[in-house]
Amino acid sequence: QVQLVESGGGLVQAGGSLRLSCVASGRTFSSGYMGWFRQAPGKEREFVAAISWSGGSTYYADSQKGRFTISRDKAKNTVYLQMNSLKPEDTAVYYCAWRDRSWPTKDRNQYDYWGQGTQVTVSS
Repeated sequence: QVQLVESGGGLVQAGGSLRLSCVASGRTFSSGYMGWFRQAPGKEREFVAAISWSGGSTYYADSQKGRFTISRDKAKNTVYLQMNSLKPEDTAVYYCAWRDRSWPTKDRNQYDYWGQGTQVTVSS
């Protein structure tokens, strides 16, 4: 069973930065994808970014390209989401999710395991 634990959320002013972390445990990770999603109040959970666990290839939602960077540290079983130039519309609960397939997807229903989420609030 995979466990995912996010951290690093908080309150930040517009234009600021945050780095989210997601620590994975419960099994040995080889292939697959780790993704970040977010859900704002009253909205559907949306894809933010994903990274190949083995090769490190990255994929982003068009709206986050250039501001957000996903990375991973295989030795620490940790995935990061560096968020820069934050905007109030980035306010949401951010979730990491694991997908047991060797190709990426933005479809949240294709991810197998989820963390509990971490709140990010960007003030104007």
